[in-house]
Amino acid sequence: MHPGAHATTRPDKPAYVMVPAHAGSREDEVVTYAALDAASNRVAQILRRSGLGFGDGIAICMENSARYYEIVWGAQRSGLYYTAASTHLTADELAYILNDCGAKVFVTSQTLAPLAAAVRDRLPNVAKKLMVGGTIAGYDSFEAAVAGEPATPIADEREGADLLYSSGTTGRPKGVKFPLRGDPLGTPNALIAMVTALYAMGPETRYLSPAPLYHAAPLRFNLAVQRLGGTSVIMEHFDAEEFLRLVERHRITHTQVVPTMFVRLLKLPPEIRRRYDISSLTHAIHAAAPCPIPVKEQMIAWWGPIIHEYYGGTEGNGLCALDSHEWLAHKGSVGRALLGTIKILDDDGVELPVGEAGSIYFAGGSYFEYLHDEEKTRASRRADGASTIGDIGYVDADGYLYLTDRKANMIISGGVNIYPQEAENLLVTHPKVHDVAVFGVPNEDFGEEVKAVVQPVDMAEAGPALAAELTEFCRQHLAHYKCPRSIDFAAELPRHPTGKLYKRLLKERYWQGRESRIV
Repeated sequence: MHPGAHATTRPDKPAYVMVPAHAGSREDEVVTYAALDAASNRVAQILRRSGLGFGDGIAICMENSARYYEIVWGAQRSGLYYTAASTHLTADELAYILNDCGAKVFVTSQTLAPLAAAVRDRLPNVAKKLMVGGTIAGYDSFEAAVAGEPATPIADEREGADLLYSSGTTGRPKGVKFPLRGDPLGTPNALIAMVTALYAMGPETRYLSPAPLYHAAPLRFNLAVQRLGGTSVIMEHFDAEEFLRLVERHRITHTQVVPTMFVRLLKLPPEIRRRYDISSLTHAIHAAAPCPIPVKEQMIAWWGPIIHEYYGGTEGNGLCALDSHEWLAHKGSVGRALLGTIKILDDDGVELPVGEAGSIYFAGGSYFEYLHDEEKTRASRRADGASTIGDIGYVDADGYLYLTDRKANMIISGGVNIYPQEAENLLVTHPKVHDVAVFGVPNEDFGEEVKAVVQPVDMAEAGPALAAELTEFCRQHLAHYKCPRSIDFAAELPRHPTGKLYKRLLKERYWQGRESRIV
């Protein structure tokens, strides 16, 4: 289960197709299994020649590119840790991650030259800096470096692993590190078991990947497709209509999206939604954030009962999943536990009864640690080994888990706990709302009050009349205390390309000048 095996049996089969951001701007780039095997072998050779041995690390900060998996597989087959970093980081954030993860080789791209230049002299432990698609001072050409290396496997191939950073709610992000076991290259892993059992992935899978590859799910799922001998179609950037066009063009069987992408797809005009043949899709997988019930209902009505959901963090401490039929019987759920046993605990560690929300723990899940942060690692687990990533939720009588929010996003107003996800999930379904964020802002009487910042479909409609309409819409469906006391408007909300909303950037505007966020 690795490119070398498929290069032997089906050398000319595409391992992946890299699709440019704008259709017609340039040709798709097809990388066959033979090409991927040869290129990743060359990368492995130069990593060994640069002095990296089993358990050492490299880092990648690069946009979606045909070179991405050549680099990743070069590290994977060398028994290395590889850290995929966001292209949206500041120089300070990137330098912190590159130094914290202990990378000895850093690979970036000419597209990110300004960021690369800003961190160049702040990486004392990085022995080699490589740049794809061009060079600047201090970086060697990636293409030139690998061109002289043999395309044969290194002598000591072993499985490596990703070392990704979890964007914590406070402080610096932390690397999530799993122990390396020294498994022979091609050893099946837990993700392979998951995608074959739940989603029937195999050598005939054609997987559409619309998200940035530095995010855990696309990084790992594309690797799984390549282990199985399928073909990935990777978008440089997500665009709703282009997504549908690619499904039709490549007869896509599987895809993975985030709920924000569902919303964008549903907001396409009906004539565009009907224009493309998406009948080849057998599995549409989503995760990363709770999906509003009306959004998922509409997607199932449009695409049929092919939509699958799973819940699990980068930490891999537990996993829940369910298909469309289960979800329709348990609307709003993220599934039952497939890895680990769910425990819902209050702040004192007491297990809560069915239907009561508390901190979500998994017992018996995978072991992980936060790199260089023993305190956070200890805080994430109990003495009995159960661990949490900080989410809040409850289970129903059938054992299905429902998420209510991240603990740090909880609003406490007049002593009442409010989870803003409910209001967000409702407001995003309004036809005049393109995007929305709900969070707590200071209130001298109640401590906090509920605020919404809305990105309207038409910014010209932003104003008191639309705010009143949205407030009334919310109050028709939710208890009044859960609804925004006030609504502001913005031309765009600060979202990561993966769909993650940076609420912190919005909240800071309303908490400026206060030493404490507790009032």
